Amino acid sequence: MDAAMKAGGFWTGLDTATHSRLAESGRPRRFRRGQTLCREGDRSRAVLLLRSGHVRILSSTSDGREVIVGVRGEGDVVGELAAIDALPRSATVEALDDVDALEISGSTFVHLCRTQPRLSWALVLVLSARLRDVGKQRLELGSGTALRRVAAQLMQLAVQHGLRNGDEVEIAVPATQAELAMTAAMSRESWARATRELRQAGVISTGRRQLTIHRLAELRRLAS
Repeated sequence: MDAAMKAGGFWTGLDTATHSRLAESGRPRRFRRGQTLCREGDRSRAVLLLRSGHVRILSSTSDGREVIVGVRGEGDVVGELAAIDALPRSATVEALDDVDALEISGSTFVHLCRTQPRLSWALVLVLSARLRDVGKQRLELGSGTALRRVAAQLMQLAVQHGLRNGDEVEIAVPATQAELAMTAAMSRESWARATRELRQAGVISTGRRQLTIHRLAELRRLAS
């Protein structure tokens, strides 16, 4: 397994011996940008460890909307829930760029969790962090004005996959405007008005699937 995988929280929670055990237990997979790694409702159980690239996690709401619930990158694990509980996939995973991954069968992954304490504890920490993030996301995006909800959403994007460039944060946006609006539980028009207000105030600037935060402190204030 290459050193790039050490960037992710799951991978960094493991020791060298467990790294080797996982590498021996899986097979390399490559996914092109836009390709689906697994789909919500599927009965597949394979677990994927991301070597490089980024994926977005999509989940369907009761009214048929598809919202982004997370973004994962190098060193992260995806597909683990279906392996653990043998239930249908809880979300769709889609490649945002070219992705290299290590695929481990669900049964093998469960066996390793049962026999490798470092692996099971690292997984517990990852799932705990994700549970906290979901609760915070629901609180921040489910209340307040449109401007506050969009500011909170952009702060989440900055944390998930923003890159510092001096005092600014550059973000490769993982979704269309319509998808982001759905994730924030608001209309596309309301989302557009809020981002236009942020642009006019000099807080952000936008391009095609690109967004730059110029005044991070102000965006954080608006999101709070």
